[in-house]
Order: sequence, then C-alpha cells, then structure tokens
Amino acid sequence: MRVHRRERAEFPVEKLRDDLAEKTLIVGEANFRIRNPPLRECARKRLELCALSGAVDPLENDKFSAGRHGSGDQFSSGGRPVTSRYSLRARIAAMMQQNVSIAQNVERVRERLALAAGRAGRRTDEVTLVAVSKTFPVEAIRAAFDAGLRVFAENRVQEFESKRPQLADLDAAWHFIGHLQSNKARRAAHLFDRVDSVDTLALAQKLDSAAGEEGKRLPVLIEIHLGETSKSGVAERDLPALAEGIAGLSHLELRGMMAVPPYLDDAEQVRPYFRKLRALHGETARRAGRPLPVLSMGMSHDFEVAIEEGATEIRVGSAIFGGRLKKA
Repeated sequence: MRVHRRERAEFPVEKLRDDLAEKTLIVGEANFRIRNPPLRECARKRLELCALSGAVDPLENDKFSAGRHGSGDQFSSGGRPVTSRYSLRARIAAMMQQNVSIAQNVERVRERLALAAGRAGRRTDEVTLVAVSKTFPVEAIRAAFDAGLRVFAENRVQEFESKRPQLADLDAAWHFIGHLQSNKARRAAHLFDRVDSVDTLALAQKLDSAAGEEGKRLPVLIEIHLGETSKSGVAERDLPALAEGIAGLSHLELRGMMAVPPYLDDAEQVRPYFRKLRALHGETARRAGRPLPVLSMGMSHDFEVAIEEGATEIRVGSAIFGGRLKKA
C-alpha cells in the first residue's frame, strides 16, 4: 500500500478495550518525518496497549511499515524513541489475532474432547479442561477466560505472583502444577486454589502448616513418577505411605493424582502409562476407603487417549495458547 506523504490514511481497527467489541478509527498522518510527535507518544494518547509476549508481527513485510520493525528502538535527533520494535498497527493486529486464535483453539480442543469422550461412552462434563497458562501473558489468559475457560495452571510461584494482581477480577481457579520447593510452600498455599504436584510427605507437611495459617483446607493431588523422563513424582512403592501421611494432615484434602508420562509422538504408545496411573488411582482410593475424584492426565498431544483411559482433568497449553518461546 502506497500513500502520498501529504495524504492522510485511515486504518479501521478494533478498539482494544475490555470487551474488544467497539470499533474506532485511528487516523494517522502518512508523513512520518522526525518533526512529528513520536509514534509511541501518539499511540499512548489514543489507546493503552502492549504487544503480547512472543507475538508474531503480521505486518512484517508490509511496505507501509517498512523500516519500523528493526531490533531495538529508533531515535530522533533529540534522542527520543520514535517507535518500538513493533509498529502501532502491528501491535494492534497481533493482539486482535491472538484473541481470535485463542478462542478458535479453545473451540477445537473442546471438539476433540467431545469426540474422545464419545468414544469412551462418557459425557463431556465428566472432563475438566485445565488451561496451562505458564509463560503466557495476562492478555492471553484473559482471552482464554473470555472463551469460557475457568481453570488455569501455572508452574512457577514467582511468575504467578506477578500475574495474580492483574487477574484478581477473574472468577477462575488457579492450580499449581510444577515441581514445588519446600521453601516456596507458604507462598503457593497463599496463591493457589490447589497444588497438583505433592510428591513427598515433607512438602505436604509444609503445605499443611501454611494452609493452617491461611485458615483454609488446601486441596492437593499426589504426583506419580511415570517413566524415566519424569523429573518429579513419588515412586509407586512409596505411594501408599504418602497417601496415608496426607490423610493425617488436617489442613490438606487429598483429591486425587496426576502424572506426566514420557512424551511420545505416537499417543497410542502413552496409553499404557495412563492405564497404570488409573490403576494406582483406583487402588489408592480403595485403601483410603473413600473416592478420589480427580485423575489428572493428558496434555495437548495425547489428551484424547487420556480421556479414553479415564482422565477427569486434562492439562492443555500449546493447543490453546500456541507454542511457547524458547529461552536463548
């Protein structure tokens, strides 16, 4: 698109407010000479927006935005930044597309869930979809919430501490799914509605003490070690003692089990691990003499098989939010 430098160009975009529903026009001068106010300052007056972490610039090759996508900021002769790495248009487009993509992804995951449940003769409401939002920004989590998701999982206490204040208005449940160090048990008990990765009695006792100070009874899952690639989880031989120990802690409520089996390209090869976890889950419930309602297993690439094998919760990240950025 070519615009004469003296002409004006109008770009209809969606106004990035809470509902992303109202529309507005951003009228920009095609003359982007240095004497004009910096683009970043102009943008701040019109809209409050920030680029999603890891967002792909859909206008990278657009001629109108040429020269405005380099690494780092560009500066005027006065030393003021002229533009950020992404132009205003690219930021808007990226955020709009991210929200639409997440909603579409959620719908596709729900369709896959329904088909798997149907094959197993189960109802879709027997399976809870947990959105694994670790490493993704607040904007992406809000988009998933707007798409109807109500249960989210994080794996780092410090990361969620920074996100939580910006998500306090959401009526959602927050689960911790990562390896939890004992020295962070107090913070986890305060931040999360459930801890899904208890694998030692020492950790359980720390969580019990912290939950007591919070004046609440904290639901927990026992994480089972499955396969050589699993970095955490209790060994099968130690499971009965851990379950019995948790049962004696007044501020913890054992709700069930979870596991992370080896990643295999062929999901059918993961089926034996899911069957093993289901058997351990049932055996532990019989020993406890009460139901353990949660069997959390299955992720983006294999959750259909997990549902067929009895999962009551599936943990889905990349199939909802897209691929995560890898650290350099």
